[in-house]
Amino acid sequence: MCGITGFVDFSKKSTLEQLVQMTRVIVHRGPDDVGTELFETNTCKLGLGFRRLAIIDLSPSGHQPMQNPDTKSWIVFNGEIYNFQEIKRELESLQHRFVSHSDTEVILKAYQQWGLSCVDKFIGMFAIALYDQQKEKLILIRDRAGVKPLYYYWDDTRLLFASELKCFHEHGDFKKEIDPEALSAFFQFGYVPAPLSIFKNASKLLPGHILEIDLKSKQIQRRKYWDAANAYLQPKLEISFNEAVKSTEDLLLSAFQYRMIADVPVGVFLSGGYDSSCVTAILQKNSTSKIKTFTIGFEDEKYNEATHARKVADYLGTDHHEHICTFKEAMEIVPQLPEIYDEPFGDSSAVPTTLVSRAARKHVTVALSADGGDELFAGYPRHLKSLSYLSKRNTIPSSLSSLLGILIPNRNPSFTKGDQQSKLKEMFLQNDTAKQFKIINLTFSSNEIKHLLALSSEVGIRNEIEDDMSKHKMELLSRILLAEYKTYLCDDILQKVDRATMSTSLEGREPFLDHRILELIAKMPSEYKLKGTNQKILLKAIVHKYIPESIMDRPKMGFGIPLKDWMNNTLKDLFMSSMNDQALAQSGLIHINSAKKIRDAYLNGEQINFEKVWFLFIFQQWYQRWIANN
Repeated sequence: MCGITGFVDFSKKSTLEQLVQMTRVIVHRGPDDVGTELFETNTCKLGLGFRRLAIIDLSPSGHQPMQNPDTKSWIVFNGEIYNFQEIKRELESLQHRFVSHSDTEVILKAYQQWGLSCVDKFIGMFAIALYDQQKEKLILIRDRAGVKPLYYYWDDTRLLFASELKCFHEHGDFKKEIDPEALSAFFQFGYVPAPLSIFKNASKLLPGHILEIDLKSKQIQRRKYWDAANAYLQPKLEISFNEAVKSTEDLLLSAFQYRMIADVPVGVFLSGGYDSSCVTAILQKNSTSKIKTFTIGFEDEKYNEATHARKVADYLGTDHHEHICTFKEAMEIVPQLPEIYDEPFGDSSAVPTTLVSRAARKHVTVALSADGGDELFAGYPRHLKSLSYLSKRNTIPSSLSSLLGILIPNRNPSFTKGDQQSKLKEMFLQNDTAKQFKIINLTFSSNEIKHLLALSSEVGIRNEIEDDMSKHKMELLSRILLAEYKTYLCDDILQKVDRATMSTSLEGREPFLDHRILELIAKMPSEYKLKGTNQKILLKAIVHKYIPESIMDRPKMGFGIPLKDWMNNTLKDLFMSSMNDQALAQSGLIHINSAKKIRDAYLNGEQINFEKVWFLFIFQQWYQRWIANN
């Protein structure tokens, strides 16, 4: 696990010193080693920067940027190719020779042998920047699910790329102009969805995509090499439930064991819920030694998962580590959030995720998370709610639905109450299921955004994923799960875990996000995932083979902390430092009267969706750190 950065500058003004600075600010992603290389061609300067967290092949031979001397290609690479040993053996049979034991060298040799189609062979998580000197191209590649982040900035003269946006601030030609689409999206979702980033001209490379820039012509091409939709579009398997359990369990074992490969200590985040218990149970059953598990808890039982995790760990016999956090520890992370998440990010579970990452890092360098289980097996409460609502909504003929949407009037929102009328209007006017699902789950409605943000004109959100998905015909549950996998999972959950783990130099791995699992589960009959009010049916059946249902049977808990109480009490000074009248007016992007309604209602103890308060606070914090004071 590492951090990468670099540039292609057709003005040839970029310097080695800038590259070093861009690399320095992501030292937390790789404290073990650093490398930079600067090249000059007839048309440009090209820089590659790298920070290393040594996981596989801890020797100096794993140093990056790494060159393939046969082809003169160079690479910087963040992530892991878990099946690199199998690919290496295949390459050796084709007369390739290796000087290291690293997966980085395997990527270079695989590219030499198969070109960019080599990515189809990779099982892993990766953000790759590959400089092909012979073809005079820089190639950026992001893994299928989007586990590893990869940003790029293009202003027609230079392309910057990096694992985190903070690298761009170190380059003198980066312009910090806020993108209105991205700002609007943040307040609706709590994150900035790919391919947008908070800044104009800066983008996230979409998962499963490759970007190439030709150094001779300056032309940029972007193409998709994998799409989760293709699996959901396949016919459902004609398979018995017992056969489904067996085939799923076998594949989970393969995916989970791949993610235990490392030359450093590895552990598992264990909450005691079905997803993390599944990872722990399967790995422990197939291990000859006790695996290390980690959980955090709080003294307040409303927020304490530690008891449930301990029961699972005791039953499975893991080497369990439990850290009971004080709320003081959690509160100390809140002012650090804009540094850790250098783009506005509103998921408040970033705080406990950072806490558990810090606790685990004292014992291991790699930790397996269990994200993706809900998106694959239909585990969120909103799946039930949305499925019921959308089933009814889509029985209404489109002509009648459009008429109803037109007849519902627009009203000025109060912000303190849910803007249900505006959401209902949007729902009637929208016929695409994925977009309907999005509307149901918005924090700020589109109508509220118009009254909150001081934008010169109404802003629509460019969403290539939704536009692409709207072309596909598939059953309702599949559309909901596909939407979750391609948006919320990637842009919220995976971003949260990547930044939280890497902020403490811990590699986070995602065993459920092996693409082979998605390709299998997408084809499973929907009733094996959700039937009536029973959710995650297939996954629960697997877990109950290892852990008694009596241990697992408990209400689903969120990974939360009492922020709503803290921000109006212990952290009120911090809250007001970003939310006073002067601070709210500073960006010129917020209608101050609307923001004050939200702030004052919260401070006065009125009933209000705290997410609205939190998103506004998070944006204000971020703006002060990266714009006003930078």
